[in-house]
Amino acid sequence: MEIGISTFVETTPDPHTGKVVSHAERIRQVVEEIILADKVGLDVFGVGEHHRKDYAASAPAMILAAAATQTSHIRLTSAVTVLSSDDPVRVFQDFSTLDGLSNGRAEIMAGRGSFIESFPLFGYDLNDYNELFDEKLDLLLKLQASEKVTWSGNHRPAINNLGVYPRPVQDPLPIWIGSGGNSESVVRAGILGLPLVLAIIGGNPAQFAPLVDLYYRAVEHAGHDPKKLTVASHSHGFVGETTESAADAFFPSTQYAMNVLGKERGWGSYTRETFDAARSENGALYVGDPHTVADKIIALRKNVGITRFMLHVPVGSMPNDQVLRAIELLGTEVAPIVRKEIAEWESGN
Repeated sequence: MEIGISTFVETTPDPHTGKVVSHAERIRQVVEEIILADKVGLDVFGVGEHHRKDYAASAPAMILAAAATQTSHIRLTSAVTVLSSDDPVRVFQDFSTLDGLSNGRAEIMAGRGSFIESFPLFGYDLNDYNELFDEKLDLLLKLQASEKVTWSGNHRPAINNLGVYPRPVQDPLPIWIGSGGNSESVVRAGILGLPLVLAIIGGNPAQFAPLVDLYYRAVEHAGHDPKKLTVASHSHGFVGETTESAADAFFPSTQYAMNVLGKERGWGSYTRETFDAARSENGALYVGDPHTVADKIIALRKNVGITRFMLHVPVGSMPNDQVLRAIELLGTEVAPIVRKEIAEWESGN
């Protein structure tokens, strides 16, 4: 059971003071977070790509590269790379470079992205949303498989037997598919034999079990070995000394961020009642003391089949010392509980 962190490197106003951390400072903070996550034994750190004022990470590979030579074990991934509006050749080169810097710890998490700001920024038509992703994923997988590539499509100039460099340390460089729970994307990942990441950020996590089953059925139908493939989840959460202090610390920034998005997307108001319901036993928020968070991760493994869990923290902007403490608790207290319990469960003891 792998356990790690994901972040969108948010720069929203502090809900208590109104202060906004600069993009530069927040980027430096995230590098510090990655270094700490490696030190406390976490398995993976993911940085998401966005192209708007309240997020500082438009170039996740750059941030991950800054931490690569200051870490030893932690895997470094995008979360996600908005592949539809990027050039797969450049994506592959960036993450191959990261793989070299980290000596084989880079991963690409490819997705359509739930934010659309990158499409007009890079000159793409949203009417081509699905076709862009399918075509660019096809090219990315060819780059993964072969040093020299011949490829043609509708949204990028053709490539005729050209080499793409540098080559990664890992062969192949891991490429994951990020999904918000769409059955079509789950089946695609299974048919392609790619590991899957589910964004479980609402509802009851147990409801994702049928999607995991669907994924593995697609894997087997396509002739891939399910034992070689991983299903991960990314869920909002926070670890504190006590469950009450964790909830009180995490709620204000979460409420601010969710209400900003809610106004953009037509969601209802995000209240403390909404928050408390989501952090209950059957909710999708992983907020509490180490034992509370560990118990929910263990239940996710047993009931849904997740074999990598990524805690998304913070949501909105929180004081960096609080974020660092949550990462420390996740690595030193939560992860050992989860790994021990899962190992015993799987061995039948």
